[in-house]
Amino acid sequence: MLLASLIAPIFASPLSFLKPDEILNNAGGLAIWVAAGIIFAECGLLIGFFLPGDSLLFVVGLFVGNGAIGMPIWATCLILFVAALAGNLVGYGIGHRAGPTLFQRENSRIFKQKYVDHTEEFFNRYGAVAIILGRFIAIVRTFIPVLAGATKMDFRRFALYSVIGAFIWTVGLTTLGYLIGNVPVIKNNLEYAIILIVIVSTAPIVIHRLKARRQSAS
Repeated sequence: MLLASLIAPIFASPLSFLKPDEILNNAGGLAIWVAAGIIFAECGLLIGFFLPGDSLLFVVGLFVGNGAIGMPIWATCLILFVAALAGNLVGYGIGHRAGPTLFQRENSRIFKQKYVDHTEEFFNRYGAVAIILGRFIAIVRTFIPVLAGATKMDFRRFALYSVIGAFIWTVGLTTLGYLIGNVPVIKNNLEYAIILIVIVSTAPIVIHRLKARRQSAS
């Protein structure tokens, strides 16, 4: 029953899982726990890459600012930080246990091999720092912990970078929403603000994809 009550707000209406404000409104008093569950899933479970992370954190901060979520901003940030860090650690464990074979699977409606390829290139380019930078890139933040586990990255090093990345990401975006989310121009155009956040977080993947196509065509 508890699990159902946490999941239901995400799929309350068609495509509502892409609208963080709808998710939180549908969750009511469970809003912060639904948000924490989504952040956990997106940071460590391969099925969570399609969930709204950046925009959700921003809107959670906005909801705390306007009183819709009756919790201090510090407590909200703490819960979301723990969820993000726990997600990373679980993702690492999945990758470490399953190994590289986890990524050797055929494409499906949800899973695409290109997601793994993009993440692997990003990981190889930036090394351990990718765990921090990847927090701000949709899809990449879901696959990086699993990839780190599959490649047997030193756990203590991974955990350290995960703590730093989870803190900057959750506290930064949630506090930003708390501070400016209720500014009239943003509050009255929240849908556009969410779209902008989504565009910014997905832009690196799109740009990388376009570059790859251009190189393969030349």
